[in-house]
Amino acid sequence: MPLLKEEDKEYLTKLFSERLKNKVKIVMFTQKLECEYCKPTEDILKEIAELSDKIELEIHNFIEEKEVADKYHVDKIPAVLILGEDGKDYKVRFFGIPSGYEFTSLVEDIIDISREETDLTPETKDKLSKIDKPIHIQVFVTPTCPYCPSAVRIAHKLAIENDFIRSDMIESIEFPYLANKYGVYGVPKVIINEEIEFEGALPESTFVSFVEEAYKKVSKL
Repeated sequence: MPLLKEEDKEYLTKLFSERLKNKVKIVMFTQKLECEYCKPTEDILKEIAELSDKIELEIHNFIEEKEVADKYHVDKIPAVLILGEDGKDYKVRFFGIPSGYEFTSLVEDIIDISREETDLTPETKDKLSKIDKPIHIQVFVTPTCPYCPSAVRIAHKLAIENDFIRSDMIESIEFPYLANKYGVYGVPKVIINEEIEFEGALPESTFVSFVEEAYKKVSKL
């Protein structure tokens, strides 16, 4: 049974036709057992890939292809990555099913990576150009949170613009052990390099200021 409604498919087909520039590859890691959300995630991705010849879907078994998972820093499933036309890893990650409000984040990420550009401000891009140390951003969300996509999108745009930044969306309900580890009592909650954290959908400039703070800390090591 299709997960996307016909009107949604028509809208996305038109959107992809107008906005996609280069080909993109969606890479998913899954397994058949003990992964409640793997099958519905795979189904959603298959339906998306059918809407444009510029979208390719590649599926890997998390257990049987561990070397590939390790290459992409994938340590939990379902996991979804979006690569550029030349196979470039923009280090954009979805851990958990990209459903609800996060479906929009997935679609917009596909478009940004296809076009190899984001709408971050020139000031933000200038600040990002100075970051040359690894930055890992984790954004905890729930599918019903209307404010979460804003945080996810900023984090993912930062990763698209700077190769040193890796940004993960993590669905809190699917990974309760991580939600407990990081004290996630409200979403969105953002963790940067295991040290800096904040809650809420902050403006781009404020979000970037926390990234700069994390960069200053790692630069002192």
